[in-house]
Amino acid sequence: MEQRVLGRTGRAVSVVGLGTWQLGADWGQVREEDALAVLDAAVESGVTFFDTADVYGDGRSERLIGRFLRERPGLDVFVATKMGRRVEQLPEHYALDNFRAWTDRSRTNLGVETLDLVQLHCPPTAVISSDEVFDGLDTLVAEGRVAAYAVSVETCAQALAAIARPGVASVQIILNPFRLKPLEEVLPAASEAGVGIIARVPLASGLLSGRYTRETVFSPDDHRNFNRHGEAFDQGETFSGVDYETGLAAAKEFTELAPEGYTPAQTALRWIVQQPGVTSVIPGARSVEQARANARAAELPPLPERTLQAIGELYDRRIRAQVHHRW
Repeated sequence: MEQRVLGRTGRAVSVVGLGTWQLGADWGQVREEDALAVLDAAVESGVTFFDTADVYGDGRSERLIGRFLRERPGLDVFVATKMGRRVEQLPEHYALDNFRAWTDRSRTNLGVETLDLVQLHCPPTAVISSDEVFDGLDTLVAEGRVAAYAVSVETCAQALAAIARPGVASVQIILNPFRLKPLEEVLPAASEAGVGIIARVPLASGLLSGRYTRETVFSPDDHRNFNRHGEAFDQGETFSGVDYETGLAAAKEFTELAPEGYTPAQTALRWIVQQPGVTSVIPGARSVEQARANARAAELPPLPERTLQAIGELYDRRIRAQVHHRW
């Protein structure tokens, strides 16, 4: 699989990675053996980049990755984790003592001495504006707890503020055919600064797979059930902030844009991979088949210009009014 350098880390990662929120929590139950099989299928398909967080199953996702890597010594997989959402989202909590405690817990979960990358997990805007926060992150690097640090953001304005920070290695942001605003300023700014871009929620919580209908039932512990209106965390994390009915209608049209030989999900992933400035896209997977199909998107030919134009037109007509001004 194609490898791209992840910004200021200097490390190369696969252009399609694996997001592991699904293996921790909030997407319905995934058995441990099934989660390990997903990790294995992804690696066998060329994935060298896992993205996780300390809150995914309260550390379950990190621990599963740690076990997986311990059982395969010498495997070269870059693991990015996140910190900051195990406490109330108040700027005063983003302090060096907490950073040390949080990263020590992740180091234990993952079974490593030094974390490859730790990302502030969608912090309040005031955190990204704080020099003290980034002094603390620099201290983590100096102490050897982390090799590099980054920021995961909700909005384009937050992304631009993070990119301006000289020590930020990468920015993680929602980017998919239902969320085009990052193309305007964020991706060009990241490219110019040498900052990596990790694209998350690439399938709009599964909408872009084209598999959902009005009759689809999500389990009570699935965020697509309990966070449709932002009840638990930012609404943009669920269906990219698009209301379900609008999303279903737009997804039906998107499905019809998939070229021959591409699934709708692969079309969405291929679209992201083609965007200048993107380092890696991190679809999640709850099955071996999903993990393999997602990875295959990296091998497909670039989408033709007519498909790119049609995706832009679909966004303008169906989606823009709901999301463009918010994130």
